[in-house]
Amino acid sequence: MKEILSIRHYSKSYKGGKKAVDDLNLTVEQGDIYGFIGHNGAGKTTTIRAVVGVLDFEEGDIQIDGISIKKDPVACKKVTAYIPDNPDLYDHLTGIQYLNFIADLFGVSKPDREARIQKYGDDFQITASFGDLISSYSHGMKQKLAIISALIHQPKLLVLDEPFVGLDPQAAHTLKTVMAELCRGGSAIFFSTHVLDVAEKLCNKIAIIKGGKLVTHGRTEEVTGDNSLEEVFLELIKHD
Repeated sequence: MKEILSIRHYSKSYKGGKKAVDDLNLTVEQGDIYGFIGHNGAGKTTTIRAVVGVLDFEEGDIQIDGISIKKDPVACKKVTAYIPDNPDLYDHLTGIQYLNFIADLFGVSKPDREARIQKYGDDFQITASFGDLISSYSHGMKQKLAIISALIHQPKLLVLDEPFVGLDPQAAHTLKTVMAELCRGGSAIFFSTHVLDVAEKLCNKIAIIKGGKLVTHGRTEEVTGDNSLEEVFLELIKHD
């Protein structure tokens, strides 16, 4: 399968020389739903922010759809969508104004954006609130709007940081369905989560990071073996 995300020898150090991520190598292929697992401070968000071009780095390289994020960040961002754990939206806009703003940024045609906004608005049961100011939205509604905005340009790579936080059970189920649909269409998903049972059921591949180092990765059934992902994770973070 085609490589959508390639992380090669990526390291990131902060002040004082402490390495937040140390020589990370990962490949996410077309059709993958790839779970990135680790405790708080393990290096998940640092890696994700580098992948989406928010965080500079000196060591290694990250390629999206064969293009280096260092050499051509704009080309990489055109085929990527990123949803952070706490999306920062424009409260002074209405939901529909925000979605059209994002669609304009990515050059999405009027028919395509209208169809996708309608589909995902209905899927996430938020269409009726598109005319309201984002400032009036609950945390869960803002999360739904952020997800829809990320899907408008049908990204080749969807990157999410703790996407299920703040979603009600119905919305979480919808998100899982939408993620599977996107990957069946040839995209790939790379996301971090603490919800290990969801990761085990949803992801075809898993990577576990500890103290900035990759401790295991591969197909979910290979990583878990005869145990649950929770059991494997707890065992790996307990022992060096």
